[in-house]
Amino acid sequence: MTVTQKSVYVKTYGCQMNVYDSDRMRDTLRTMGYVETPIPDNADLVIFNTCHIREHAAEKVYSELGRIKKLKKAKQGMLVAVAGCVAQAEGAEIIRRAKTVDLVFGPQTYHRLPDLIARRLETGDAIVETEFPAEDKFEALEQQNGRKVLNRNVSAFLTVQEGCDKFCSFCVVPYTRGAEFSRPVSQIEKEALQLAEAGVCEITLLGQNVNAYRDSDGATLASLIAKLSQIDGFKRLRYTTSHPRDMDEALIEAHACNPKLMPFLHLPVQSGSDRVLKAMNRGHGIDYYFDTVAQVRKTRPDMALSGDFIVGFPGETDEDFEDTLKLIETVQYACAYSFKYSARPGTPAAEHPDQVPDEVVSDRLVRIQGLIHAQQTAFNRALVGKTLPVLMEKPGRDEGQLVGRSPYLQPVHVRGEKSQIGTVLGVQIDGVGTNSLSGHYGAVEA
Repeated sequence: MTVTQKSVYVKTYGCQMNVYDSDRMRDTLRTMGYVETPIPDNADLVIFNTCHIREHAAEKVYSELGRIKKLKKAKQGMLVAVAGCVAQAEGAEIIRRAKTVDLVFGPQTYHRLPDLIARRLETGDAIVETEFPAEDKFEALEQQNGRKVLNRNVSAFLTVQEGCDKFCSFCVVPYTRGAEFSRPVSQIEKEALQLAEAGVCEITLLGQNVNAYRDSDGATLASLIAKLSQIDGFKRLRYTTSHPRDMDEALIEAHACNPKLMPFLHLPVQSGSDRVLKAMNRGHGIDYYFDTVAQVRKTRPDMALSGDFIVGFPGETDEDFEDTLKLIETVQYACAYSFKYSARPGTPAAEHPDQVPDEVVSDRLVRIQGLIHAQQTAFNRALVGKTLPVLMEKPGRDEGQLVGRSPYLQPVHVRGEKSQIGTVLGVQIDGVGTNSLSGHYGAVEA
């Protein structure tokens, strides 16, 4: 049977898990005859895969839909879809506000794309699919398309866990992604093998709380990492994002005994104040976080730590903010991300009466970002003169330049040949940029 070729444009917002989800949509659509196009102008299908973590996320989507309206009028038969967490949160409201939209589906239902498109074409009605289905979407996707992996990059994401049961008072994830769910090891291993066969050398295991991974047979993230590290072709493994409450001893120990597991840990704490952490419903205090960091660094002294910080959480006082600065000073991060608190509709914190004035939040954000930047710069400068194993990933902007990743996740620029992409080279660091390193190589790592 001949499959008619059509084009699809996918725009992805937000986290790495959305990047992974968009790739899975492309895989499914490829079996239906769709090829990807870099611009939406003449696409047969336009998908906006959305994120709802930050404020005004929904309004950004409606703005995009306004721009796409003219394109749809010019392109007969174009379908427009809104996917992801904004779709899950807004549902039919998207159809009501933007008549140009044909499909609305959440992050747990994109495996139903073939059926959703067929229903839209058959009935002519806009489709809204935001239920949390009982069946395993990953199993359904495998049955649909055999998970044929394109060799897109040397590095790839692999979702192993979804959802969250922590219910932090500021977060929409439990409402948009659902309860914590861990994929079976056998299913993950199958996909990992396909990635390795496609030339992927490094995988990053993804989850809203990835270190909460527990499959039905009792496998943990530590045991999963041990199994995946045995796959030929994989040179490196990483995982993100971790919750402090789920950093168990086995996972910490894995960083000491597994050479493929990189010494970089993203461990968000959000605040340095016990009072604020309690209001956030984080489920741990500052001493617990400090103890966890100490255990990690005792096991792996060269561990680079990253974190997330919310500035201006409702009720945050000057003293609370100073406690956050003290925590950052104590931990010494290789990098970290800081954001103004943004009220997400439907979350407990959004109803808190003690919202912090924006001018105060803005001032605090400048201060915290200045401190984080100083620590990142110091960490990078301390690497000058050292030789790091760097996985070469892609050509650089300049002729004869390659870009790779250090064990600590920084981009590293070096002169080299395209044939060296996918290899790990010993690079002596001799330059530091704002967010990157540069150097020259001479040794090839095993």
